[in-house]
Amino acid sequence: MELRAGQVAVVTGADGGTPAPFRRGGGIGRAMARRFAAEGLKVVLADVEEGPLRAAADELAADGAELLTRTVDVGVREEVEALAGAAYETFGAVHVLCNNAGVGSGAEGWMWEHDPSDWRWAFEVNVWGVFHGVQCFLPRMLASGAPGHVVNTSSTDGGIAPLPTASVYAVTKAAVVTLTESLYAHLAAEGAPVGASVLFPGPHMLRTGLWESHRNRPARHAKSRPRRTPYRTLVAWEAAMKEAGQEVAFTPVEDVAEQVVAGIRAGRFWLLPPSAHTDAQIRARARSQLDRAAPTYLEHFILDDE
Repeated sequence: MELRAGQVAVVTGADGGTPAPFRRGGGIGRAMARRFAAEGLKVVLADVEEGPLRAAADELAADGAELLTRTVDVGVREEVEALAGAAYETFGAVHVLCNNAGVGSGAEGWMWEHDPSDWRWAFEVNVWGVFHGVQCFLPRMLASGAPGHVVNTSSTDGGIAPLPTASVYAVTKAAVVTLTESLYAHLAAEGAPVGASVLFPGPHMLRTGLWESHRNRPARHAKSRPRRTPYRTLVAWEAAMKEAGQEVAFTPVEDVAEQVVAGIRAGRFWLLPPSAHTDAQIRARARSQLDRAAPTYLEHFILDDE
């Protein structure tokens, strides 16, 4: 797809609420919005957190971007429908849809000990949120007959192979991959001018608000019992890794945004940056499946929490 000035991009999870020590710049969603605006696209920003969303809008507007902002909980279909209605009423079209909103679940302990509400919340945002975006926007995008593209944000955790210490999140992100593969096949069968991509942000860790997702947890998905341990912050996790002698590499969110723009232009489905570690995971999992062998590549981990 050719990106041109005047087109319209929708980004959910548009702020990404970076952890407190790293507030400047926002997360993946804001970086994508900045990158689209730099190409001259009009941008629709949607996020569940009003304050950071306003800060993202102010930053982009100061650079001359033409914007529409809406506070949206993507887990609520009616709110996504209203977002689509507002986007088309304001700009008359949508050409790029980035279903980027996501949360960590806050689960702790072994899977059989998890609070079911952790699963319900994570699925509502990470999976249903993507599905709501597809169903609320795509029919109108197809009806226009114009070229378009859908980008769904997954993760190497689950999308490639699960990190058992974050199993709820991994399951949801694996679902996003399968959803997007199926979407690609449906669009191809229809001969539609709209493409689809699945995004794996990276190849390294990112400083995003995913670590503090609990700050936006809705009351309808409140935990049924208190946590046994405090939520682990990115700062605490990074300190623990350094204490263990492991330096942590971080990928700038701007690199992820560049990957998205380049991928849309190239019509690339797998927005998966080169990584020896990720490639080794892919090979190990595929080998396990081809050999009908146990997934021993998952056995070496220390139980933590999400």
